[in-house]
Amino acid sequence: MKKIEAIVRASKFEDVKEALAEKEINFFTFYEVKGYGHQIGKSRSYRGTIYDVGYIARIKLEILVGMDFLDVAIKAIESAAHTGEKGDGLIYVSDLEKTINIRTGSIGSDAVNS
Repeated sequence: MKKIEAIVRASKFEDVKEALAEKEINFFTFYEVKGYGHQIGKSRSYRGTIYDVGYIARIKLEILVGMDFLDVAIKAIESAAHTGEKGDGLIYVSDLEKTINIRTGSIGSDAVNS
């Protein structure tokens, strides 16, 4: 099993979600993240207080897939998240040593599919 972590523009999240659903990848975790990339950070002053507005609002997805869905999922994310501009995001892939479904006790790919 593999774990895909993708950081994408918040504005492209719905496109990525739909692209994954078209490939029958409907189970993943996502959350809002902030970070800095190649873009230069900016700060604004409001009523004497300086606010850092240079962060980049993004969505991070975590997807567990078997080897048969790995390339499909990566291509779906790449095509849906691509704008051609700096800040489109990144995709990380790592090995999962063991995956266990708490409810059923299933292991590996069965743990995700049960």
